[in-house]
Amino acid sequence: FSADQIAPLFDVAAELGLPVKLHAEQLTRCGGSLLAARHKALSVDHVEYANEEDVMALAAAGSAAVLLPGAFYTLRETQKPPVALFRSHGVPMALATDANPGSSPLTSLLLAMNMGCTLFGMTPCEALAGVTRHAATALGVSDTGILRPGLRADIALWDVAHPAELSYRIGFNPLNLRIFEGQIT
Repeated sequence: FSADQIAPLFDVAAELGLPVKLHAEQLTRCGGSLLAARHKALSVDHVEYANEEDVMALAAAGSAAVLLPGAFYTLRETQKPPVALFRSHGVPMALATDANPGSSPLTSLLLAMNMGCTLFGMTPCEALAGVTRHAATALGVSDTGILRPGLRADIALWDVAHPAELSYRIGFNPLNLRIFEGQIT
């Protein structure tokens, strides 16, 4: 769909008070990031072809960029998302699998973290923030994704010496303990 085709849908969503998200700039620059920013979208996903104008608009709107390395890898894309621009303009970079049978059969969040670092040049700290705090921002649930008194505390405890280990080791699951809704699972 083009930005012109999506705009009326976003207008109705705004009238109803519904948040919007958009997959845009994946295979070409289509104006979706600018449209999403005008509507204060929670996030714009893929964003490989976003340019500085798009990034500045997302920053001004408070929208997150969701990087999806599984789709990038599976589709053998060559245009990488502008991580340096997101970084310099303060756009939160969420990181996800985009798990689906067509373009991203990736289901491992740890592998997505590795790919975010190796394919897109994210730092391990950015990758970890991307699957926690910034992912929560992209989903509109900013009361999760961080550990802070008074917030919901679903947590995963990992048996690693340094958080960077979550991004660099492939095929290993160091999960030691998970607490979900107050219960050890």
